[in-house]
Amino acid sequence: MARLTLEETIANVQPLDTAAMDSARARQDTLTKPTGALGRLEDISVQLAGIYGQPTPLPKNKVVIVAAGDHGVVAEGVTAYPQEVTGQMVVNFIHGGAAINVLSRYTGARVIVVNAGIVVDLPDHHEIISLTIGKGTKNMAIGPAMTEEQARKSLEEGISIATDEIESGADLIAAGEMGIGNTTAASAITSIITKHSPLEVTGLGTGITEEQRTHKAKVIERTIALNKPDPNNGFDVLRKVGGFEIGVMAGVMLGTAASRRPVLLDGFISGAAALIACTLCPRIKDYFIACHFSVEPGHAAVLDYLGLKPILDLSMRLGEGTGAVLGMLIVESAARCLAEMATFAEAAVSGKAEA
Repeated sequence: MARLTLEETIANVQPLDTAAMDSARARQDTLTKPTGALGRLEDISVQLAGIYGQPTPLPKNKVVIVAAGDHGVVAEGVTAYPQEVTGQMVVNFIHGGAAINVLSRYTGARVIVVNAGIVVDLPDHHEIISLTIGKGTKNMAIGPAMTEEQARKSLEEGISIATDEIESGADLIAAGEMGIGNTTAASAITSIITKHSPLEVTGLGTGITEEQRTHKAKVIERTIALNKPDPNNGFDVLRKVGGFEIGVMAGVMLGTAASRRPVLLDGFISGAAALIACTLCPRIKDYFIACHFSVEPGHAAVLDYLGLKPILDLSMRLGEGTGAVLGMLIVESAARCLAEMATFAEAAVSGKAEA
């Protein structure tokens, strides 16, 4: 398939199929259960029908795309871990030793590892998609994190990766990440777009102290004042305070929605990418399924802004797509109940008595 531009992809994100949703709701009311007894599973199944444009979709092939990128803002002392950890974790991903690998093996999801732009050189490996965006972003505290060309490339590479996976049969796609310093970028994005103060949306990240959290929020405040990103322009926000992996994730989300597949959101960093995608294409909100609730304080602001209710609340804050792959099981279960449960008529079970 030809590579699509950002603008072409945004134009391809269509409203949900209301006829398919009506059929799904009608079927839910005939299944062998009291009306509404499956709660959120019923709501998710109806949303899936609208996304796929099918009354009883049955997604099976699960993929998590894990993008890794480094951030120049680590020079400001905003994280507890050294920057080389990003590259070390990428190697861990391809060796199958990270939490995302364990959970993906359990849930049956394939892990796609993307080097969106890390500082260290990685060994050539067939399981790493290496992009040529840059060796980490610039320090956003002293200027824009990336160029316009780099911002566009990160988005369009993400679109292409998602499109390729869907062309190969992926039904459920989640975007995960790894990047020392990326909670700083995510907090900046969230503060700008949701209009919360930096301190309100800045957490402890990889395990910094409260004093370091205050410093981190001040760095973000200074960064926003310097760069003056437009909160209504996701491209401008990404360019000035984002990360290469965040841009790739936002592109994955846009490409996924343009191909009529649900966008499974992970935690805070994934949420920041969703904010970028949503300012670029407001229609994409209908394709979002929030899989879990991160303990990072900014995630609550993200979910409130997007009007989303998370499926799981496990006090997680790891990233990598871990919450999203767990949520895949719930999403798949919702679809299976809609498609595979017997109706009252099929099971020869009496329905609700008339009053």
